[in-house]
Amino acid sequence: MSDFQVLDIGGLDAWRSHFGGFRPDSSRDGRRVVDHELTMQYLGMTANALQPGEQAGYWHRHAKVEELYVFLEGQGQMGLDDEVIDVGPGSVVRVGQGVWRTWRATPGGTGELRWLCIRAGGTELPHFPDDSERGGDRPMPW
Repeated sequence: MSDFQVLDIGGLDAWRSHFGGFRPDSSRDGRRVVDHELTMQYLGMTANALQPGEQAGYWHRHAKVEELYVFLEGQGQMGLDDEVIDVGPGSVVRVGQGVWRTWRATPGGTGELRWLCIRAGGTELPHFPDDSERGGDRPMPW
């Protein structure tokens, strides 16, 4: 038996309709904690959608976890320690341990701010994935 799972989280326009979060008291529309639905050991991911003017409503930072924010649609801003940066489609923001962060969808925007937040912790990744093995003689399945 192979060790993989498949989850359909729907197209970007469907993300807002999902109600979820890490805890019941912090759950909201437009948040899906994918790693609560799939068996993930070393990384986590949320799919997020905020309407224009909505914000996280809190700051947070991590002692061990590193996060990568990949913005797909809409316009927003991130507070990172003492700085505010603009984010939109194609913005990729890496946030290291100890950095305070918060975010919002720009008020008056024309659409939802949609992004993935990928979380990882544990050991450093090698610059080159040195645990891989190529199957050069293995035929392609299509």
